[in-house]
Amino acid sequence: MTAVETIHVDGTWQAAASGAQREVLDPADAKTLAVVAEGGVEDTDAAVAAARRAFDQGPWPGTPVAERAALLRRVAELLQRDRETIALIESRDTGKTLEEGRVDVDDVTNAFRYFADLAAGESAGRVIDAGTPDVHSVVVHEPVGVCAMITPWNYPLLQASWKIAPALAAGNTFVIKPSEVTPLSTVHLVRLLAEAGLPAGVANLVTGTGDPVGARLSEHPDVDLVSFTGGLISGTKVAQAAAPTVKKVALELGGKNPNVVFADACATAEGFDTAVDQALNAAFIHSGQVCSAGARLIIEESVRERFVAELARRAEKIKLGRGTEDGVECGPLVSAQQLDKTEAYVASALEEGALLRCGGKQPEPNEVRPATGYFYLPTVLDQCHREMRVVREETFGPILTVESFQTEDEAVTLANDTEYGLAGAVWSADTARARRVAARLRHGTVWINDYHPYLPQAEWGGFGKSGVGRELGPAGLDEYRETKHVYENLRPSPVRWFAG
Repeated sequence: MTAVETIHVDGTWQAAASGAQREVLDPADAKTLAVVAEGGVEDTDAAVAAARRAFDQGPWPGTPVAERAALLRRVAELLQRDRETIALIESRDTGKTLEEGRVDVDDVTNAFRYFADLAAGESAGRVIDAGTPDVHSVVVHEPVGVCAMITPWNYPLLQASWKIAPALAAGNTFVIKPSEVTPLSTVHLVRLLAEAGLPAGVANLVTGTGDPVGARLSEHPDVDLVSFTGGLISGTKVAQAAAPTVKKVALELGGKNPNVVFADACATAEGFDTAVDQALNAAFIHSGQVCSAGARLIIEESVRERFVAELARRAEKIKLGRGTEDGVECGPLVSAQQLDKTEAYVASALEEGALLRCGGKQPEPNEVRPATGYFYLPTVLDQCHREMRVVREETFGPILTVESFQTEDEAVTLANDTEYGLAGAVWSADTARARRVAARLRHGTVWINDYHPYLPQAEWGGFGKSGVGRELGPAGLDEYRETKHVYENLRPSPVRWFAG
């Protein structure tokens, strides 16, 4: 496979039909990292046609669940075999640290193993008591069909696995379009699927932009489901394009996530240290380019100044650099566009009255951070309020805003005062209060005295404009299945409804 043959259709790697190519840039120095095919409508239609044939005529949908599960486990083994290679690809392509890349590979491995076990462990169907021995009634699950998957640039491998693993476990075929900014790990994953023995046509890949590739997948009449992870504006367009064909739609559209800290969580030296450390982790891991980033610190007023001062002091010590370099704690933003957005959000916040506690600019170039890289200092903005753009909108950068409260009700009101609802956290030494507040938060995932961990067996998704549907867990498998009721009359006889 040559560098530009990154489109995979019906088991064959190929260049774009138009011959178009795209350079993939290393965000640490803005130099060319790879050249990939720039697919278009013709490539997309060919990929959908291959997936349609593979579903309607191929063996995969009828393959016994145990065999499908075995293939997913082989993929997991191959992921671990290539762990270092894939981690390096992910680090270079997205800018994240090499250790973050390794964690991603392990999480992807766990996702494939989880859905293999989940599918293999299910019964053949749910028997329904029809109230008579003359009827056998059962509810079964069948694959949806051809699935279109559109994934984001921040966690390309992870987000691909959250869609591919359950789709394959359920017996579907698919076409995946990774972000044009970070497509390289998805290309590698599709190669591993073929190596594991997946039949040709089941897994298809088109590298290219949202318009035309993503748009065509969303509207295509031969696509039965479209699963999209990305921004709110793009997700709305996907839903609109899918509506005329009434296909299933699953959307994960990010969040503006609160991290609520009560004073009693900071009552001891250990508690204070942990809460500050976790606030840094919540906001600045992967330079804040995380849909569940704890970008809104909502802290009790009585400990605000002490907490924010220590937070800013530690944030200033975060070591920036190329993600593959030893000792680097935070890499660059993914692109020049993301850097520009970050600068614009900080500028607007300062104009609206925020107090800059640290960061707020690009760092000076050094031997690790090249002058042309997309780096931005971890930034803490104090004295923020709900009317600010930086508080309302998903910034997807290393920006932490600080709001304060005096009562529990005020904390909950602030935390829920967002059109999103993906994730949030509450910190308190009072277990009853922590659980009480967690129950009131309108977010799909709520952490108590922690931030960021997730489990493949627990559903992931949000309330409000954070999207519809769920990934991971049993519901994540159900997204890729249709439910069918089979009613069998064991002793058929005339009904005699009509006299004639």
